[in-house]
Amino acid sequence: MAGCSSKLGAGLKGLAVGPMMSLTVDAKPAPAPDVAFTDAAGRMHTLAEFKGKVVVLNLWATWCGPCVEEMPTLAKLAAASTGKAVAVVPVSLDRVEDRANAEAFIAKRPPLAFYAEPSYALAFAFKPPVEGLPTTLLIDPKGLVRARLAGGADWSNPQVSRVIQALERGR
Repeated sequence: MAGCSSKLGAGLKGLAVGPMMSLTVDAKPAPAPDVAFTDAAGRMHTLAEFKGKVVVLNLWATWCGPCVEEMPTLAKLAAASTGKAVAVVPVSLDRVEDRANAEAFIAKRPPLAFYAEPSYALAFAFKPPVEGLPTTLLIDPKGLVRARLAGGADWSNPQVSRVIQALERGR
């Protein structure tokens, strides 16, 4: 199995150029953590609900300048992914008392949906844990964390589409 993981990672590593240059590919993909987060209506969700899709999980907060800067590009990626097996899932790590501000921020960036997890349990559940914001984790349709990008990025760039297509194809 290790040979398979290595081969899968090699396909993504070759795509880590341009805006994806900071992409860190996991040599041994692990299942996404099963930590709950809420939507705008307060309903609980987990990443398991998105199995069968490539998940672009963005951990962000309104107080984070690079997070605010990259969010419009995530909205463009979400719009370009409509009808595809891709889910752009921005999860706010803002404090509970800042939730309304975070919800209003996302509401101005359709078609993004609002999700929140103010305890940081989701960020710490990844191996290695998420150390800073923004961090975007790429999860394949099987629910395996395949790569991460720490820091802001232009998610509307064509190179991003190539990485997502590689994940869809199981590379």
